[in-house]
Amino acid sequence: MKITDRLEEIKVMRDPIHSYIHIEYALLWKIIDTPEMQRLRRIHQLGGNFQVYHTAEHSRFSHSLGVYEIVRRMLSEIPSLVQEVSEQEKIVLMAASLVHDIGHGPFSHLFERITHKHHETMGKEILLDPSTGIYKLLVQYDQDLPDQIVSILERRHPKKILSQVLCSQLDADRMDYLLRDSYATGTSYGKFDLERILRTLRVEDGLLCVKESGVHSIEDYIMARYEMYWQVYLHPDAKSYDILILKLFERYEAIRSKRRIEALEAFYRPMDPQTFFKLDDYRFYTIVHDLQEDRDPYLSDLANRIMNRRLFDWVREPKQEMIDSIQEKLTRRKIPLSIYTHEERLLEDMYLPYTERKKEEEIHVLDACGKICPLSAKSEIVKALLGMETKTCKYFYWQKISEESQENRFFLLKKMSIMLIYIRYDTRNCFKES
Repeated sequence: MKITDRLEEIKVMRDPIHSYIHIEYALLWKIIDTPEMQRLRRIHQLGGNFQVYHTAEHSRFSHSLGVYEIVRRMLSEIPSLVQEVSEQEKIVLMAASLVHDIGHGPFSHLFERITHKHHETMGKEILLDPSTGIYKLLVQYDQDLPDQIVSILERRHPKKILSQVLCSQLDADRMDYLLRDSYATGTSYGKFDLERILRTLRVEDGLLCVKESGVHSIEDYIMARYEMYWQVYLHPDAKSYDILILKLFERYEAIRSKRRIEALEAFYRPMDPQTFFKLDDYRFYTIVHDLQEDRDPYLSDLANRIMNRRLFDWVREPKQEMIDSIQEKLTRRKIPLSIYTHEERLLEDMYLPYTERKKEEEIHVLDACGKICPLSAKSEIVKALLGMETKTCKYFYWQKISEESQENRFFLLKKMSIMLIYIRYDTRNCFKES
């Protein structure tokens, strides 16, 4: 089999963002059918955000196909890019666009905070592990194909333009997730003129550039990313849902030395590709559903909150007096602060929509004279963004005080049920002894 083998006819899949996804090459069609790619159907693209935006049920699978479609269009609609890459390089780049997210775990980026393993590292291990379905497929076409794909994703491929198309500040990945997430959440923040951007992209001196006439479209794209981060991705209620999940794992770690729960132990084993493959949103929800009946009252309560969306309350930039007052009320009600309060600090600099710290990361503009310059030299908006003051934003989360009576009833009933279990157990033993 050759990488350049084509299907007998072009396959198409309907898509709400791009109308159709077009698959021409046999290798790419087979990649989509691998277990590792199909698993992405069971991973929410936006993690806990679907608890805020109820229609945001889309998956990493649909996003990956969308990224592929933008890459395919760039490789066929930008003449200077077409001339820059061979047919084989084109197919390798499209393959990389399909598999760029296969390392994401349940609830995407939240999983990284639980396992302390970045999705890019996990994705690399999956692509290079001889036991995985994706590896076995790739080496049938070329023994070096897994490493070629990884080199693009790690931005170390000798032809840098390949990584720029997929992994840069103006790339197919960001273009798709902004449009797709905006559509799925029912918001307008992430919309920008994709068609105009594709029409004004050029390759000059091995760099992906945008014509000066397309700068305004790039400004819209950057502002779309800025708005999506602060209105959608970092929504405090979505963060509250994530915190419940983190608190559940923190509680389990606190009792883990005394009691092991086999279902949760899967998240603590060495995260090799075989263990990782079994973890998805569906399995996580099954585990949490069962934990609602756990004998530990805090673990059970957190599981119930996750399943029934009983979120923590929150306040941005709280005064210390307010925090002290909330903690005093919770303490008076014997509610443990380590479980039912949380402080989150966001360094706003981490979520700037565009930076020019490194020359290789800049968005390049090709002016009318054929000179390449950074975007900030041609955009007053971008120049203003780069001059934004960096600050830390603090959020404080806590269990709603109004839930006091409900919580007390919950813990009382839980303790009573545990006592009844022990009484029944002792009664049976008494009958046996008599």
